[in-house]
Amino acid sequence: MNQSHLTTTAITALRIVLGFIFAAHGWQKFNEWTIAGTQASFGKMGVPAAEIAAPAVAVLELAGGIALILGILTRLVAALLVIDMLGALFLVHASAGVFAANGGYELVLLLAAAAFTLALTGPGRVSLDRALFGRKNSRLAAFA
Repeated sequence: MNQSHLTTTAITALRIVLGFIFAAHGWQKFNEWTIAGTQASFGKMGVPAAEIAAPAVAVLELAGGIALILGILTRLVAALLVIDMLGALFLVHASAGVFAANGGYELVLLLAAAAFTLALTGPGRVSLDRALFGRKNSRLAAFA
């Protein structure tokens, strides 16, 4: 395998795994915790406008995770997920230290870094973005 194939494989694997994790967290907010429960939890954690933030985050994580898996609007979705994770880091997890077992920020920091990587690199060759916007003369080529 040459570097191009390795890079394609790495970006695709990162995009799919990251998308799965975000989709699972979004699904959890809808189905396990419920939106009302997530709103209450966000409120107790001091998240501003919890009644708006909770459903917005749940939708972003579920739909954004699915979008990452498919590789559609990858840069935009990844950038929004970076903001989501930085909010979680600074509003909720920073005061608990590094380790997730103590409520710390290690997972949200890693998710933010992975999403940031995709926001910079784009979706890779194996993606709907590439199939839809990958032509050289496309005005939307920045998505690919």
